[in-house]
Amino acid sequence: MHSFARIFKYVKPQWPRVVVVVLAVIVIAVLFAGSFATVIPLLKVMMGQEGLHGWANRKICDWRYEVKFYVPESSDFADSNNLDIANYLLITNVDDKGKAKQSNLQIQDQIIGVNKLMPDGEKHINRFLLLKELANAPQQATITLQVRKANNSIENLTLSTGKNPWHIGSAIDTARWAISFVPESNSKKGKEKAIAFIIIFMGFVTIGRCLARFVQQYMSNKIMEVSVAGLRKDAFEHVVDMPVGFFSQKGTSDTTSRLIGDINGTGTGVKILLGKALREPMKAIACLVAAMIISWQLVLIFFLCAPFTIGLGVVLGRRMKKFTKKSLISNALMLGKLEGVIQALRVVKVYNRQNDEVESYHDINKTYLKRALRVAKVNASTNPIMEVIGMLAGSAALLVGVHWITKGNMDAPSFFGLLIFLGTAAESIRKSSDVWNKIQAANAAAERVFAVIDEPVEKENPDAKELVPLKNEIEFKDVVFTYPGSKKPVLKGVNLKVKAGHNIAVVGSNGSGKTTLINLLPRFYNTDSGKILIDGQDISKATLKSLRNQIGMVTQNVVTFNDTIAMNIAYGKPDASRKEIIDAAKRAYAHEFIEPLPNGYDTIIGEHGAGLSGGQLQRVVIARAILKNPAILIFDEATSQVDANSESKIHKAIEQIMKNRTTFLIAHRFSTVVSADVIVVMDDGKIVAQGQHEELIQSCLLYQSLYETQLIAPEKDS
Repeated sequence: MHSFARIFKYVKPQWPRVVVVVLAVIVIAVLFAGSFATVIPLLKVMMGQEGLHGWANRKICDWRYEVKFYVPESSDFADSNNLDIANYLLITNVDDKGKAKQSNLQIQDQIIGVNKLMPDGEKHINRFLLLKELANAPQQATITLQVRKANNSIENLTLSTGKNPWHIGSAIDTARWAISFVPESNSKKGKEKAIAFIIIFMGFVTIGRCLARFVQQYMSNKIMEVSVAGLRKDAFEHVVDMPVGFFSQKGTSDTTSRLIGDINGTGTGVKILLGKALREPMKAIACLVAAMIISWQLVLIFFLCAPFTIGLGVVLGRRMKKFTKKSLISNALMLGKLEGVIQALRVVKVYNRQNDEVESYHDINKTYLKRALRVAKVNASTNPIMEVIGMLAGSAALLVGVHWITKGNMDAPSFFGLLIFLGTAAESIRKSSDVWNKIQAANAAAERVFAVIDEPVEKENPDAKELVPLKNEIEFKDVVFTYPGSKKPVLKGVNLKVKAGHNIAVVGSNGSGKTTLINLLPRFYNTDSGKILIDGQDISKATLKSLRNQIGMVTQNVVTFNDTIAMNIAYGKPDASRKEIIDAAKRAYAHEFIEPLPNGYDTIIGEHGAGLSGGQLQRVVIARAILKNPAILIFDEATSQVDANSESKIHKAIEQIMKNRTTFLIAHRFSTVVSADVIVVMDDGKIVAQGQHEELIQSCLLYQSLYETQLIAPEKDS
């Protein structure tokens, strides 16, 4: 759970909202139990002879003196041999350590007098008056009792009230306050008023609970969304600072899946933790506390299922985490396949590979389905298993409860109330039974998210210094480089000096190391050994920002953003004026197709540059490099996407911006290479020759071969 716990870095600053959620949950739980607690007095009023005040006074006596009295039923009064039952309190249970036991009260004793309420000859005291006197006796007082024993002997006993513990005192005060609103009369009209009061009370309780539920749900959602937004922001900030090599080696689809789907999955865990995981157990606790007030022994029997429930939850949670993690990996693979095929749809179609791609996607989809069904199986099995365990525990408690009713230790309304509380508690536990599974699923998602965040960012020397603008030369000194994950070096001791203001064309066969050499200059990768110096300063000891501020780059892979053309051109200089943007576009021969567009420079390029041709997009990118006006320019096959009609214009524009600027050119086209100040010929990671065109065509066999096969051929074709 370590990974999931890291999300609380974003929850912690929102602690006031968390406090509100917890308080709202407590209110929900108390009012939830309170709404069901009203069932017992309602049954007492509607069904019993006792009435609401009688029931409350009897419960108070139970709490204060640990003694239980028999509740007469209608049939008791119908029996002519039992008419005096209304004139005494029959003891059915005495706690071994309670005050009643200390006063020598025993089961089957009949209390016929309390304090001044004593029988006199034919005058008898009604049981409700006796019960009321006992319930309302002051604290730390001595009560005089007249008791008829089982052998019909009469004894006078004393009962000490003592001082109520704080929780008993609070319960008594609450009970007295609640019933003070209800008429004490047990007449038909009095019962109607009592029932109306209870129903109105239930209505207010429900309204209060629903308001608390709204606050809890809204606040927990707000905490989740704010936390996810913070995590999403930090993850993106980290990703853009990671080395290019990470994505070159592992691709982008898996990381994209983690930063979107898995972050949302992590947020779902927070929502569950502050929602159902907090609310349902709290409701269960409130109901169990209410049930314990009725009978803690029966609740203890109900608790016997707790070890089995916890153990089963741990086992199912582990399986859920395992299967969810595999499912997320399959989902990322599926996303990668989708992106790859959609981007290469023209190639797929022209080579008639639709069926092969469908089959490949089908295999990935089947794997994902298999893993998703395993997750579904764990989810589907959790609730039924928990329900069976809860039913067994509840049934055991209820069987004992039925036995107690027959013995007179519990009245029917209390038993029904206990049944409701235990059933509701079991339902809340059942609802929260899948919480652990979902938290483990969120933990699996969090592991994938934080695995990306834990990836190292681009290294910068702690003592890095600002790199001054290039004035004299760039030097590659004994440079050796191997791509991450590869054993064979791509560059093998490269040495090259480039004078400031010169343009350098780098040529060679595929895999010779041309692009790799150029990518080391902006430090997309770091050398294994050797140095790259700008005016004698090692770029590995310079700040990345000061280094890259001097470099502009145009690659064969056109990169545009889903924004306006103007913003794409100004990407390297966000504060550029519209005039500067237009001037750069004109120099790149892009103005001629931008201006006629309906929205001109405010036209949205769209995803993957949709709406503009490859040549047009390339000219937009060249305009971006022109506007930045860097000291060092890199053109990596920059004219590869430009149509033949505009190539000559682009070539002229490049020639103009290359003047008095250090420029590196990687190109196959004859017209671009031959005009370079220096041509560098590479083969198998080494520089085998360098010089101007006329010199190399005479002295370098490899250059001659490249000239004949790669440089002239495109020119002839055009």
